[in-house]
Amino acid sequence: MGYIHDKKIKKLEVIATDIRQDLIKMLLEAGSGHTAGPISLADIFTALYFHVLNHKPKKPNWDGRDRLILSAGHLAPIRYVAMAYAGYFPKKELMTLRKLGTRLQGHPERLALPGAETTSGPLGDGIGQACGIALAALMDKKKFRVYCLMSDAEQQAGIVWESAMFAAKNNLNNITAIIDRNNIQIGGMTEKVMPIEPLRRKYQAFGWHVLEVDGHNIEAIVDATEAAKAIYEKPTLIIAHTIPGKGLKEMEFDYKWHGKPPKKDEAENFLKELRTLEGKIKSEHE
Repeated sequence: MGYIHDKKIKKLEVIATDIRQDLIKMLLEAGSGHTAGPISLADIFTALYFHVLNHKPKKPNWDGRDRLILSAGHLAPIRYVAMAYAGYFPKKELMTLRKLGTRLQGHPERLALPGAETTSGPLGDGIGQACGIALAALMDKKKFRVYCLMSDAEQQAGIVWESAMFAAKNNLNNITAIIDRNNIQIGGMTEKVMPIEPLRRKYQAFGWHVLEVDGHNIEAIVDATEAAKAIYEKPTLIIAHTIPGKGLKEMEFDYKWHGKPPKKDEAENFLKELRTLEGKIKSEHE
């Protein structure tokens, strides 16, 4: 959709805060699921679903749609909330997360939920799937773009680097990969568990064009996705630096929140913080 004006940026900042609130509510209701990572991705998914992606929520299988591959399937809750807000399914369905018979499984399942492009779970597989879709699109002369959202910890998987080589070798200029660089994984901080830096130089050495942005700055996210469209000779990676649990003081930078949901009292405190944040955003831009 192109570059973004200030009025829409402010609107999307409010949507991202609303999305965080429903994310907390659905995780509380589910009693299981991942929290810190999905919270840190709220701004990125808001930018994608409400400005960047060329898609039609009422026609999820429209052939001309951009493809968004969620490689780190455990981050599904944020995708579900963004999809509900965009109109893929009713918001009330969010409260069925991880329940028996739900379409909103712990990891996205392609056949269960129209609009979820792939079934994901095994870390590292998403970028390979994205490469296959992107190569097929170029062969068929299709105009859609392929976006692949990866976690930083899954850069520890060897399949990621095989895919990175494949994308560069085949000049997959229709891929924009985004890494959520929030520095945590289930066992601790990434650089203590298994260092992945220097991440930018690694991808550049593998033949990618690399951009780095503040993953909580919606304008910067949009600008980077637009810049990627101008790179014709290679795939593009956006390293989005984020804060796990962004906006929730108890959660920020605490890897223990990677894979646990909030309890009732914690959820109430988190929602209070987010309502205060939303009020601040609105007052700043009235």
